[in-house]
Amino acid sequence: MKVLLTNDDGIYAPGIYAMAKELSNKPNVEPIVVAPDREQSATGHAITVHKPLRVNEVNKLGEKLNVPFYSVNGTPSDCVKLAIESIVDDKLDLVISGINRGANLGTDVLYSGTVSGAMEAAILGVNSIASSLVDFEYEDYSVAASYTSKVAEMVLKNPERFEKGTLLNINIPGSPAEEIKGIRLTRLGNRQYENLFEKRVDPRGKAYYWMAGKVIEDTSDTETDVSRVRDNYVAVTPVKYDLTDYELYNNLLDWSF
Repeated sequence: MKVLLTNDDGIYAPGIYAMAKELSNKPNVEPIVVAPDREQSATGHAITVHKPLRVNEVNKLGEKLNVPFYSVNGTPSDCVKLAIESIVDDKLDLVISGINRGANLGTDVLYSGTVSGAMEAAILGVNSIASSLVDFEYEDYSVAASYTSKVAEMVLKNPERFEKGTLLNINIPGSPAEEIKGIRLTRLGNRQYENLFEKRVDPRGKAYYWMAGKVIEDTSDTETDVSRVRDNYVAVTPVKYDLTDYELYNNLLDWSF
């Protein structure tokens, strides 16, 4: 089975290498990496339309694993679109975006390049997973890779369970394996940022701003990804790109425009 790996931290990030290493040891799984040549965090679902995309094989990364690594001067969505339509010859069985450095919980999915990479695959009709290691400072990606691989195995065994346009968003606590309580299916929670803009003045007297966000998490609903991760569970959340509010749609059918 052929599995495409991408991310938004860049092709040299430890998370994607850990995922490639994990999959390279699986029988009948053929991973291929197509990822941005530099960090593309918080790019959302941006695509590149005003410059050409260039692809380079990064042999020094893939040689030990016998896995092809390709870098692209674009976004995660560019990488997935390009891989599916131009780079990978055979049909893909799965796309995994990650392992991201840092959480992608709740409303993070709207900003995340990691989730958008998986979402692009879903749009193109390929089952996909977005994977994130919640603790930004935690450096051991092996546990996250193991859990992601476990979920990937379930997806590969049950592809018919997925409707078109749906992905699984996984968030793994930054903890040793023995401290993680297990895996829970969750809903998206409420994780917002209290945006703090620090105003500064450059040497020419012009004002500029640095944005830094303080995270505000709502853990009142114990079935959300935010709450489950805080309780040291791996959170697996089904996400789809159809953002239509069907309840409101039905309520407005009687409007006369």
